[in-house]
Amino acid sequence: MKVLRTGILTLAGVIMLAPLYLLVVNSFKSQQDIMERPFSFLVHLSPSYLWDALTAPTYNVVRGYLVTAGFVIGVGLLCLLVTIPAAYVVARGIRRAHRVALMIMLAGLFIPSQVLVIPVVYVLRSIHLMGTVPGFLLFETTLTIPVSVFLFTGFIQTIPRQLDEAARIDGAGRLRILVQVIVPLMRPAIATVVVLNAVSVWADFVNPQIILGPASGIYTVTTGVYAAIGQFTTNFSAVYPNLLLAIAPVFVFFVFMQRHIISGLTSGALKG
Repeated sequence: MKVLRTGILTLAGVIMLAPLYLLVVNSFKSQQDIMERPFSFLVHLSPSYLWDALTAPTYNVVRGYLVTAGFVIGVGLLCLLVTIPAAYVVARGIRRAHRVALMIMLAGLFIPSQVLVIPVVYVLRSIHLMGTVPGFLLFETTLTIPVSVFLFTGFIQTIPRQLDEAARIDGAGRLRILVQVIVPLMRPAIATVVVLNAVSVWADFVNPQIILGPASGIYTVTTGVYAAIGQFTTNFSAVYPNLLLAIAPVFVFFVFMQRHIISGLTSGALKG
């Protein structure tokens, strides 16, 4: 049984890592080597292809990093400002209306973001935010609300209500209780939400491509790569290095922060 389990896990690991291996090894190959031996690393590997992608005049990778990082930070802050108070009200509420509000927000988990793009475009146009940074930030923040409220609500429910009552006896209001008592205890859950939202915003392609659009002149990492290699889709010696540059930062970030995701998802259960 142990051998079977090890074999299944090994096979699953190989299947999941194969695309990453292809991406990395082919980022240092010529077009001919990629076409003839895509899986082989026993060929001439050169960092010049990666350097050409990094310094290409058609797309400034560093600028794309800065723009995308700005969106990640902006969406992360807006998400925390909106979802933490909402989750606190729902978690501490005892009325049916609080449960209904939670269910309405969780309904967003079952709606693909691509389905929302068309109505969102009409809404943003009507309020003159289509193709603007504020419009994109509002839409991306909206997409983070269901998961964030779900995680925060479950975590806050594990925090004893006696802490709220003790702070209230000392004269603290609800806002002060939230900021000084609840939020410091929510650090594992906050770290989890921040990491998940950062990865989601960084890797998003459809939403910035449609909401911002090429006419805005604002390119994230993914839309910038698409604009840079779109006219050379058969030149794999340019495609692979650009894709590697696009995912490398978020991949490293996720690897180093994954322990915070696990601790944030399990700490609530342990507190209970």
